[in-house]
Amino acid sequence: MEENNEKAEIYSQRVRAGKRTYFFDVKSTRSNDFYVTITESKRKFKDDSFSYEKHKIFLYKEDFVKFMEALQGTIDHVKSELLTEEALAALENPVSEKEASFDEELKWD
Repeated sequence: MEENNEKAEIYSQRVRAGKRTYFFDVKSTRSNDFYVTITESKRKFKDDSFSYEKHKIFLYKEDFVKFMEALQGTIDHVKSELLTEEALAALENPVSEKEASFDEELKWD
């Protein structure tokens, strides 16, 4: 059983985005078929403790192309039809949290 668990997850990439973290994981089935899971994890605070709320999408290899085309089309639509030029520029040149905090330290009163 341990051998199967080690084989199941092949690749993982994490994207931190504010209070959310996204995980993109490549996994394999017992028959060596590949699929991707996309997990959104959000930390929830309650009293003095916290828990994680997770949502997961399973994306199978036969749907990769359709999924990528739909995702890219949706992003392109938002960029070209819904965002202002300023908002689009901010997306294309994001300031990292580290840079933002550094800039705040350099401001003179």
